[in-house]
Amino acid sequence: MGCRGGKGAMYRRFKPHLLMVLGQFGYTFLYFITEASFKHGMNPFVYVTYRHFVGGVVMFPFAYFLEKKIRPKLTLALFLEIFVLSLLGLEGLDGSIRGIAKIGGTLVSLTGVMVMTLYKGPVLRNLGGALIHFQGSTTIHENWIKGSILTVSSCITWALWYIMQAITLKKYPAQLSLTTWMSFVGGAQSAVFTACVVHKPKAWTVGFNIDLWSIIYGGVVVSGLIVFIQLWCTEEKGPVFVTMFNPLATILVAVLAYFVLGEKLHTGSIIGGVIVIIGLYLLLWGKEGDHADKIKSQDLSSLSREEPKEGTQDKSIHLGGGDNLKRSLEV
Repeated sequence: MGCRGGKGAMYRRFKPHLLMVLGQFGYTFLYFITEASFKHGMNPFVYVTYRHFVGGVVMFPFAYFLEKKIRPKLTLALFLEIFVLSLLGLEGLDGSIRGIAKIGGTLVSLTGVMVMTLYKGPVLRNLGGALIHFQGSTTIHENWIKGSILTVSSCITWALWYIMQAITLKKYPAQLSLTTWMSFVGGAQSAVFTACVVHKPKAWTVGFNIDLWSIIYGGVVVSGLIVFIQLWCTEEKGPVFVTMFNPLATILVAVLAYFVLGEKLHTGSIIGGVIVIIGLYLLLWGKEGDHADKIKSQDLSSLSREEPKEGTQDKSIHLGGGDNLKRSLEV
């Protein structure tokens, strides 16, 4: 019993870590299946639109029935908050060793990502041919300045999205419903944008091929399941914990692309990957202090509720005796 209880406690403790790692594997596979779809001719804007709507449709019945009793009322202000994603909040840090570790781990991981992005270094010799070949081709326009600006903008909006989730969950603590709303609203926004930039009706046509499978996978697994996992982990551990796992997908993509697709792997990617893992470990070690403090406060709170106040038991006995005496006198 003790062994089982220990394993159960260990599982509950590291459940968010496991879920986030699995989520990064899901993002990694998304990269490969969407690359195959884009090379097949799928329009990226149309893909995003369909993916969001598929995620919303799949998550809707779960959200409606499972959270029917706990789902708060969606006010206009809250809907606008979901729509614009404009609120900003930061996770609290302190001056303790673990607090410094959280800051240091974040900076170290950021350094690792920058190394992987900006420093290439010598190319590693390919151990063999590609195991998978994608048919078709995509036109690549190399523009370092434009690409860098778009990449930085993407990182900023991605970070704001995570922070906004933590804020919204405090007002709307229904992860399934929030996932559904984000999917439908995101799909509507993407549809409007796509209609403005894509003018060929043929681009919206999807056949029974890799395009359809990539949309289903992206909608069900990524826009649905993984977003729900991220919301749950955000509520449990905070937005910093969730975002720190994102570099793992970059490492996994680089390694799998090297072994599976036969793409080039630079030493800079390996060095950056090692730095990212070190930073992630530092951050998680710092976050464990928050977990310990939370458990400690919960234990103290439960003890304060269970322990009777001094004199309460004697007083109740005395009153009970008085009541009995009163009844006997009445009789």
